[in-house]
Amino acid sequence: MADATALLDDLRDETESLDALVAPLDAAGFATPTPAEGWTVAHQISHLAWTDRWSLLACREGAEEFQARFTDLLATGDDPVEAGAAEGVGEEPAELLARWRAGRAELAEALAEAAASGRQLPWFGPPMKAPTMATARLMETWAHGQDVADALGVVREPTARLRHVAHLGVRTMGFAFVLHGLPAPEASVRVELTAPSGEPWTWGPAEAADSVRGPALDFCLLVTQRRHRDELALRVAGPVAEAWLPIAQAFAGTPGAGRPAPQQN
Repeated sequence: MADATALLDDLRDETESLDALVAPLDAAGFATPTPAEGWTVAHQISHLAWTDRWSLLACREGAEEFQARFTDLLATGDDPVEAGAAEGVGEEPAELLARWRAGRAELAEALAEAAASGRQLPWFGPPMKAPTMATARLMETWAHGQDVADALGVVREPTARLRHVAHLGVRTMGFAFVLHGLPAPEASVRVELTAPSGEPWTWGPAEAADSVRGPALDFCLLVTQRRHRDELALRVAGPVAEAWLPIAQAFAGTPGAGRPAPQQN
């Protein structure tokens, strides 16, 4: 439980960091457009609250009950993600923030209980254990927080919590290939990142022919599709790594369009 406790502490700290960024905003601030097409700051926070709610259901219901709820959701014909993000657009900022805060606090308790039991949790894709779900929530909070920061013109200080985002980005390599109709590569990729503290973070065998190296922040921006590769200081070697980076995504769901390449002057 020590590792799960530390992970949940990091998830709490990541949500509180984003909370501190949006709490001072008035209604006009919540209506600020973000880099995600059609989404304002309110959409971003509402999306996180919606996903927390579904994560809580996954912690508290069995697989059959969860799947039945999801089937009912799809039967509406609406895009669930877009509908969830739109829920908070008409709310007063204080109401939206209160709903997000209450939901994530309840989820933190449920994740701690699920981590102690070690059971699998149902999800929209393959089932997962509580630490994986907590990592996914942290990744999403950080990624959508980046959208909010970009919208507000704020430069966030990177933290050691990026390791969770990077870890998920590495683990989902095969998933990214499959999502694009490609066979998952058999070759391993060595990933060597420089943490915000300057220490090295590594994944994969040191002798791998394919590699990705660079700042952890840049890798996380890439695998969450918050920056185009051309804007990032990542060094890539080998055909598998070269094929991976354009399609990398640490999040579930259909492949994202990513961010456009920077315009050349």
